Amino acid sequence: MKNDSLRFCVNTFSVILLFFCLCVFIEDAEAQCAMCRTTVENNHKNHGATFGSSLNTGILYLLIMPYLLIATGVFIWYRKNKQKNALRKIKAQQYA
Repeated sequence: MKNDSLRFCVNTFSVILLFFCLCVFIEDAEAQCAMCRTTVENNHKNHGATFGSSLNTGILYLLIMPYLLIATGVFIWYRKNKQKNALRKIKAQQYA
């Protein structure tokens, strides 16, 4: 029981430290917005509206990737947790 409370404190401290580091060491990325806007304006004059749709597709691709990676990690964690619980039930039935 004491080990569980220690583990909870360490996990809580790790999450708080990670959140603090993310808040303190954040960097501005405003240059990308200006570069995208300039690229769209220049290519819209040269190529018409077809470039804008491909740029939107690229932005959606970049937007989806972090969520896809997080969903994959959650799915893997769920499967492993489900297998561990099944093994615990089998061991509990054997010792009962």
